Amino acid sequence: MNQPFNVVYIHSHDTGRCMQPYGYAVPMPAYQRLSEGGTVFRRAFSAAPTCSPSRAALLTSESPHSAGMLGLAHRGFALTNPNHHLAAYLGTHGYHTVLAGHQHLTPGDPRTLGYDAILETVEASGNRVAEHAVEFLASTSARSAPFFLDVGFTESHRPFLDAEPGTEGFVAPLPGLPDTEAVRRDLAGFHASLQALDRAVGHVLDALDATELADQSLVIITTDHGPPFPGYKATLTDGGLGVGLILRLPGITAPGSVNDALVSQLDVYPTICDLAGLPVPEWIQGHSLAPLLEGSRGQVRPEVFGEVTFHAAYEPQRSIRTERWLYIRRFSDRPEPVLPNIDQSPALDWLIEHAWERQTAAPVQLYDNAIDPQQKVNLANSPQLSTIRRTLDDLTRWMRDTSDPLLEGPVPLPVGAQVNRASDRNPDGPLVRNDYQ
Repeated sequence: MNQPFNVVYIHSHDTGRCMQPYGYAVPMPAYQRLSEGGTVFRRAFSAAPTCSPSRAALLTSESPHSAGMLGLAHRGFALTNPNHHLAAYLGTHGYHTVLAGHQHLTPGDPRTLGYDAILETVEASGNRVAEHAVEFLASTSARSAPFFLDVGFTESHRPFLDAEPGTEGFVAPLPGLPDTEAVRRDLAGFHASLQALDRAVGHVLDALDATELADQSLVIITTDHGPPFPGYKATLTDGGLGVGLILRLPGITAPGSVNDALVSQLDVYPTICDLAGLPVPEWIQGHSLAPLLEGSRGQVRPEVFGEVTFHAAYEPQRSIRTERWLYIRRFSDRPEPVLPNIDQSPALDWLIEHAWERQTAAPVQLYDNAIDPQQKVNLANSPQLSTIRRTLDDLTRWMRDTSDPLLEGPVPLPVGAQVNRASDRNPDGPLVRNDYQ
């Protein structure tokens, strides 16, 4: 395109691919409308299945460990180079940068990340965030220069909204979760949160249309990582790393198109640079999706990488996922589940009642996505491991090329950061803090 356009970055919390355009059985007309006017990436992945690291990766196009975001911002982790943030970079190229809602990369002033204007910084509801975004779109500021509008919703993070009475009995649990009354009630609340999220997104899309800015704007809808249930969020399987990613830029995205290539959220930043004709910064680790949008290439990357270091507690893991294989390597001596890293829920309660916390995870896991799409059967001890040795070597090479601190041994807790012990039962216990240089 190589001409100025606005960027509207809309992101939710803990949604994964639980969106109507991905076949999820909850009406989400705003998401569906954007999909019918743009491109849906069916195999998009976040770089981490936890909040701040995944957001850092998307907004810097660096792996979380390269960006310095090894854990949660509100627990003391921070970007090494805030000037790498997309808002800061676009600001240096004439964009007016605006934040409406949730960002989760700093507990302090978001202006340090490069935002010119902060419309809402508290954990506001979706409607409140949408109101601020709509007010900006109707203002003269939205026409004085190309803008980057970051619209962050807390939905569908826990606690969920209340479900409509009588809907609980007709909800299907996500694959792998127990089908119990308590779990169904919990999922009904999740669905209510998804619908509230969609209504808020609809207000923003309506405002783009009403202000005639839609034709001049790249709209990006995504989320940080998988939904907040056991086996999803905080895991390196598709349930934790798989995300929805929808792009719409009139004249570039083919209306109603669907793309099956493996893509990473790291690829969003260089895509914006490519389409806008901006120089790609030297720190970028992603690949532009423009060749996929224009149909000149069938893929832009053969694999996606994932990582966890700290969430509520230390649980270091790295992964590489190709079309055929998912390989996960755990770097911890603790094989049992790290309970503080799993959101409290009826499904977790049920699993603990059935002694799930005494299960152990293998240090090396290999899954065949072709015949085991749920990634349940570990083939790490099978002869197939030797046939994909090159893929496994690619994980080590990536860790080396990106200066992954895990290669030097256990990662120390940064000064000022605080986490749970891996042996804690939940994230509400006393925290371990590093107060020493």
